[in-house]
Amino acid sequence: KMFCGCRNEFGGEPNTRCCPICMGMPGSLPVMNKRAVEHVIRTALALNCEVNREAKFDRKNYFYPDLPKGYQISEYDFPIGVGGWMDIEANGQTKRIHIRRVHLEEDTGKLFHVPGDEAESFVDLNRSGVPLMEIVTEFPPDIHSADEARAYLMKLRAILTYIGVCDGKMEEGSLRCEPNVSIRPVGSDTFGVKTEIKNLNSFRAVQKGIEYEVARQAELLERGEPIPQETRGWSDARQVTFSQRSKEGEQEYRYFPEPDLVPLQISDDWLAEIRDSMPELPDARFARFVNNYGLTPYDAGLLTDTRALADYFEEAARLSGNAKASANWIMGDLTRLLNANGRDADNLAESPIPPARLAAMIRLIDDGTVSGKIAKSLLEAMFTTGDAPEAIVEARGWKTIKDAGAIAALVAKVLADNPAIVADIQERGLTQKRGFLVGQVMKQSQGKADPQEVNRLIDAQLEQ
Repeated sequence: KMFCGCRNEFGGEPNTRCCPICMGMPGSLPVMNKRAVEHVIRTALALNCEVNREAKFDRKNYFYPDLPKGYQISEYDFPIGVGGWMDIEANGQTKRIHIRRVHLEEDTGKLFHVPGDEAESFVDLNRSGVPLMEIVTEFPPDIHSADEARAYLMKLRAILTYIGVCDGKMEEGSLRCEPNVSIRPVGSDTFGVKTEIKNLNSFRAVQKGIEYEVARQAELLERGEPIPQETRGWSDARQVTFSQRSKEGEQEYRYFPEPDLVPLQISDDWLAEIRDSMPELPDARFARFVNNYGLTPYDAGLLTDTRALADYFEEAARLSGNAKASANWIMGDLTRLLNANGRDADNLAESPIPPARLAAMIRLIDDGTVSGKIAKSLLEAMFTTGDAPEAIVEARGWKTIKDAGAIAALVAKVLADNPAIVADIQERGLTQKRGFLVGQVMKQSQGKADPQEVNRLIDAQLEQ
């Protein structure tokens, strides 16, 4: 965790990953987690922030049952990263979202509420003390709609997963979004009272929660009722926000420097070492996919959505020598198979078809060993069995028929069975019906006939 050696892991039996430090026992002393600090520095660099060479921790004082010490160790006036920005695409336009700060703190515990006639609440401190990085957008706000908020969050998730500081799993709470929503009359420069929304565990919930809260606040103001500054929860079942507690003002937290931790010194050498270890970020990879591989912006956007997906594509493209085919198979049939079998299509590490075997299949298509139609069945067989494509093709007799004599015999039979179609083509010039004949030959060959040879021989026999 952030200040102790307890495991930072999702789930587990309540209150089993705790020690005197993260449970706030008197006399316990925190020890800083260097890796967590490095993750925040990496994030600050990825978000174009200035990294403060000296940062310090403070005590943020408030009382709530999931905060065992009665204060939270956080950063206040000297955070690690300040003054950054990130560009997003929303509603067909590029917009720059400014970042006020990126700071490090410890997480709180978690409350469980059991409804009923004798309602009870329980506290689980497994999450207490987990390293928590908070990224705060600038004020006045650049985000003016639920669509922009969703686009910002999705772009941020991509960056965080690329640099390896977060797995991005909103359903497990490792990525959280807590929008502060306020509205104002058109033409006014004065912002209204803000409310904060919690319990948003999906991109869809973020969008729906903001839309509901904007409408709720507008309705209150139209009735002449005040908007209290408060924290509100989101009910996914009812699609509404609900009041949780009044929101403290900044002065009520009574920040003061954490006496048990010395200020954090970030040297130029340490910063340079972290900067040198940074991977290629999504925007740079997107541009390279368009320029180097000739992908459309739409395809490049999908393939750079996660680092795992982008890595998979690049390896398949390199080994197959056919970037466009690699992109099409990944975004089409492979994604369909993953979704149909409950696998995460954004994390192709879960795919039973590694990039080397997808590339081998693409090479079989390109050299004419199998047809595109057979390849669809081949991919499904690879997914189900885990076998190499060459072995499956050999075992199931799926090699393309290239023998001209064998294909000519199939063509002759199809032409003999469809005299009316042949007459329409030869006598009336209805060449569009030629496709029917091609389809019949491919059907007769169970999709194994070489399509080029089929077309050549149909033309030759029609001319005779």
